[in-house]
Order: sequence, then C-alpha cells, then structure tokens
Amino acid sequence: MKKSITTRIRITKNKKLIRRKTAQGHFLAKKSSVQLKRKKRSTNANFLRRRIFGKPGTL
Repeated sequence: MKKSITTRIRITKNKKLIRRKTAQGHFLAKKSSVQLKRKKRSTNANFLRRRIFGKPGTL
C-alpha cells in the first residue's frame, strides 16, 4: 500500500475505512456555511477497499 494512502485513510477497529472530505484547506470564504459543515464531517471510504487491498477478505 502506498504511503500517501495511509496518510489519507484511517482504518477503524471494525475494519472500515474513513477519510476526510476534500477541499477544506483554503478558499473557504466563498463557500456557504452548509458546505463548510458538510466538509467537516469524515466520510466513508469503503469503496476504495477493493482497489487498495485487492480481494475483499485481505484487510
């Protein structure tokens, strides 16, 4: 697994993948408060599991 992926994705104790939403770093003044609230939550990244780890049972 690449190091860049390990810095962006966290594996929970139940082996779920969690990632942060993108575009949170700068240019926040023109975004609405609804967008900013949505981006503060972490999101599920289980769709990446097969691409990163191969077969479903290899995590």
